[in-house]
Amino acid sequence: MQQKSPLITPVLVAGCIILMLSFAVRASFGVFQIPIADEFGWLRSDFSMAIAIQNLAWGIGQPIFGAFAERFGDRRAIILGALIYAAGLILSSFAVTPGQHHVLEILVGFGVAGTGFGVILAVVGRAASAENRSMALGIATAAGSAGQVFGAPTAEFLLQSYTWQTVFVIFAVVILASLLALPFMRAPVTATKAELEETLGQVLRRAFRDPSYTLIFLGFFSCGYQLAFVTAHFPAFVTEMCGPIDPNGSLAAIGVTTTSALGAVAIALIGLANIVGTLTAGWLGKRYSKKYLLAGIYTGRTIIAALFILLPMTPTTVVLFSVSMGALWLATVPLTSGLVAHIYGLRYMGTLYGLVFFSHQLGSFLGVWLGGRMYDITGDYTLVWWIGVGVGAFSAIVHLPIRERPMDLRPA
Repeated sequence: MQQKSPLITPVLVAGCIILMLSFAVRASFGVFQIPIADEFGWLRSDFSMAIAIQNLAWGIGQPIFGAFAERFGDRRAIILGALIYAAGLILSSFAVTPGQHHVLEILVGFGVAGTGFGVILAVVGRAASAENRSMALGIATAAGSAGQVFGAPTAEFLLQSYTWQTVFVIFAVVILASLLALPFMRAPVTATKAELEETLGQVLRRAFRDPSYTLIFLGFFSCGYQLAFVTAHFPAFVTEMCGPIDPNGSLAAIGVTTTSALGAVAIALIGLANIVGTLTAGWLGKRYSKKYLLAGIYTGRTIIAALFILLPMTPTTVVLFSVSMGALWLATVPLTSGLVAHIYGLRYMGTLYGLVFFSHQLGSFLGVWLGGRMYDITGDYTLVWWIGVGVGAFSAIVHLPIRERPMDLRPA
């Protein structure tokens, strides 16, 4: 009788650690928006453009790091990503103009690409058995959410004692410390004989001609738009738009007495709820159609965002939105990456998923930049929220025609 492969492996644990620390730092940038803008007198769109460029660089860097990992090794790609990430944070701490921030956030974005989902999920996917792959991808994705749980509150806490520049340097040290988990990041190249015989160029040509790959690419756009907009602007949005905190209420009882603190806690709540949501998505992805699960997640996001904008904003609605949206936050990642692996194989999963992730980051760029731009023009974020509702509905629809079966490996 063949022994079942374990779900929890050293590769999965190490991948979770790197993702958790990488995304703890990544999820905290919205907390810095007001302190940096106030210190230098920048427009909201100036800081937003820096974060938007970071997201675009992340998207551009993802397939590059995926291909680098497949050519030179996963661990070398992760080391390079961490070094670039730390360098970007340290250099950004010396930036005093919007233009300097814009340029240096390119380094941060490439660093996130090298320590983020594209490289790590490809390693985890190859290390996991077929029966455990969906759940393993869900666990690794949930680790990113775990980082989000403490990333923004940690930044808010540190800002009470240190300048934002010092906090950036502290976070750079955290990124470098994540490399201590690197010795365990070893995974076999799990692929069929036909996959091993195909070149990257042949696989890319096959995928680009496949309408399903195009639909996956288009569908991931709204995920990036919604997530990046909320991560970058929600703390400031809550700080400025939410009603006062009840001094005798449950939020005050846990130390949340200001809307600024509520904004940071809201990001943490999203991350906390997403741990459950992502693990659930990984579990469901093993048992049900991934494309229908994705369509359902995007439909849920659309409804939640619409209700949040239509209802009066209070601390209670902020908490309810954070928990409900958080349950669907990164649930798309294990399903989308699992769908790519299922249809196109594991050999070049990092590159193929990285290209799909570029669409996610195009959405991220638009969500962050448009949020800041529309705020400067109109004084609020209402239109940006409704655009997010529209693109969410679009993503729900485009996933339905996807052909969810392995592609035949014939000469391209």
